[in-house]
Amino acid sequence: MTPHIPAAVLGGAFLLAVTVTAGAQQRGHGHHGQGHHGQAAPAPQGGSATPAAPHQHGGAASAPAAGEHPSVEAFRAANSRMHRDMDIRFFGNADVDFVRGMIPHHQGAIDMAKVVLEHGKDEQVRKWAADIIREQEREIAEMRAWLARNGQR
Repeated sequence: MTPHIPAAVLGGAFLLAVTVTAGAQQRGHGHHGQGHHGQAAPAPQGGSATPAAPHQHGGAASAPAAGEHPSVEAFRAANSRMHRDMDIRFFGNADVDFVRGMIPHHQGAIDMAKVVLEHGKDEQVRKWAADIIREQEREIAEMRAWLARNGQR
């Protein structure tokens, strides 16, 4: 009997696998939420956080190669967008910082799952992708509602 694996776990595993594969050429960048070269983003000034400068990814390694499958370009675009949107300033409130960072992370999983639905053939992978879209959209809505209830944007 195959054990049930929650969609959120599958989503994280799928996202990790795709990110590692599609973003292998982007080595050398800091961890999520950190500036380039692993430096922590500066604390917000004046009590309100503003977005950090855009996290630069890509370059020649992100350009589609001749004969490359269209899904590669789509995965790269989704991956780049997710990393850019996750490059946030931290408030110093672990709950708020976590939720603000997870929304673009979940959106990245949704975007990559949509690439699978457009280009993928394997029925199991397509099922995971559909599950990820449904669950991650639900969680994004919950997280946005939580932020609103807690006076955050």
